[in-house]
Amino acid sequence: MIRKGMKLYSILFGVCPKCHQESMYQNKNPYVLSEVIKMKESCSHCQTKYQIEPSFFYGSMYVSYAVGIAFAVAAFIISYNILGSSLTVAFIAIVATLIGFMPIIMRLSRNIWINLFMSYDKELAKKSGVKSAKQ
Repeated sequence: MIRKGMKLYSILFGVCPKCHQESMYQNKNPYVLSEVIKMKESCSHCQTKYQIEPSFFYGSMYVSYAVGIAFAVAAFIISYNILGSSLTVAFIAIVATLIGFMPIIMRLSRNIWINLFMSYDKELAKKSGVKSAKQ
């Protein structure tokens, strides 16, 4: 289904958008809140620099808004329409969802943002695979 070489793979798993060989983040667990947005400077396999320019990831705030709205709408539909709760309970479910999924929303929006500007390179992935096997 979702495999290396697809943008969706890089977005969902937070791997290098060029070679899909390693995580962009210093800690893969998004719920370590002190390290939720700490990223490596570059990919150790293909040397892709993640921060293209200073303040590059400020643009991910716009994406974060859209992703947050998607999570909120999903929480509303599940709580109000499917579970049949009141509007007050649905509102509480939305707030709880946004707070609970905040680290995932932050990372997901960064992953989407960087994947708008970079694409998978099959040749680069092959070269990096050979390079890492030699080491």
